[in-house]
Amino acid sequence: MSGDGKAAAGQVARQPTIESILLTAARVCTFDGQRALTNASGFFFAREDRLFLVTSRHVLHDQASKHFPDRIEIELHDDADNLAHSTGFSIPLYRDGRSIWRQGTDSAGEIDVAVIELERTALPASAAYRAFTPAHLLGHFDQVEVGSSLLVVGFPLGFHDTLHHMPVVRQAAIASSFGLRFQGMGYFLTDARTHRGTSGAPVVMRSPSVDPRHGDLPWLLLGVHSARLDVGTRDLKLDEALGLNCAWYADILMTLTEE
Repeated sequence: MSGDGKAAAGQVARQPTIESILLTAARVCTFDGQRALTNASGFFFAREDRLFLVTSRHVLHDQASKHFPDRIEIELHDDADNLAHSTGFSIPLYRDGRSIWRQGTDSAGEIDVAVIELERTALPASAAYRAFTPAHLLGHFDQVEVGSSLLVVGFPLGFHDTLHHMPVVRQAAIASSFGLRFQGMGYFLTDARTHRGTSGAPVVMRSPSVDPRHGDLPWLLLGVHSARLDVGTRDLKLDEALGLNCAWYADILMTLTEE
């Protein structure tokens, strides 16, 4: 390579190596008919031969904010050799008047995670993506210590690399005991700067050891980012926001993706 970073004369510029974690996330746009509503984040999860899109449940249906889209659209890379090329893939949220996503509850109430099964044959044959699998979920919660370094991979405020259609990552840390459901809810806390649009993003930690089951995706999927956590008694003028967030434990995906 020449000193200015360009390919020297007679050399062919090569496609840069793309970190696999960036190909797990998909930008999610919600629609009511043709009317665009919001931007959010999602990611792919595969179980045996089935493929799912995972996002926050409130991205698909949220009574509190009167957010009721009837379809979503995700952006897919459709040429592994040209990441500047992508296509939109539309997913209806209802069939015969019934919602097609799955959501869960536990003893504390609703869990803010939803999955939609995708028909692999309906995706572009050349679609370039990576999917987490059950092997990327934790076997024991004591593997993770408070303060552990995490990444949140998503599309804050819809922001992303608009040329290569890639998400951005935010550094985060585990801010509550990972082995204890925070205040009895099905989530743990992260310390990270997040924004609207990050809902549904995967919360991951680098795998501490080599696991051949992970393939080229050496990460542990710990949670699904949901929302910022605030204190109701905070003085909006005097007190800064805590900068804490809720991440729902990713093991809920084993329940939501059962046959």
